[in-house]
Amino acid sequence: MAAAPACACRGGVSLCFATAGGVKALAMSAFTLVWTHSIAKVDWQEDWRVTPAGLELVQARVKGTGSGMEPPPEARLVDGWFQWQPKRAAMPEVVLGNSGAAGEWRLCHDGQCRTLSEIVGHSIGANVTTMKVCKDP
Repeated sequence: MAAAPACACRGGVSLCFATAGGVKALAMSAFTLVWTHSIAKVDWQEDWRVTPAGLELVQARVKGTGSGMEPPPEARLVDGWFQWQPKRAAMPEVVLGNSGAAGEWRLCHDGQCRTLSEIVGHSIGANVTTMKVCKDP
């Protein structure tokens, strides 16, 4: 996939989604990424921060366990969710694949969740979406 074009965003840093159909910028400093496991049919959630250093994964939660979604040993069960703080550096981008087997990725911000297709304004289908920090030129 070609590198995502620069985004014309206001306020320093924003979140950009690059798809086969273009780029969409959202002004936000934090969000939750949600998806449903294709086999176990349980939700996985990740809390992210949008920073000048990149995308920072703050916390991860999974509603159950199953094939390929075992929480790490440091995870704690809180209100029915296994949750933990992943230890990783900020990432310049995150590539999201979409198998079509479990529904779309959902992004939650300010109490509202939307699918990636709703955010970018067209069907994502089985294509990948690159999520990255965009900065004012």
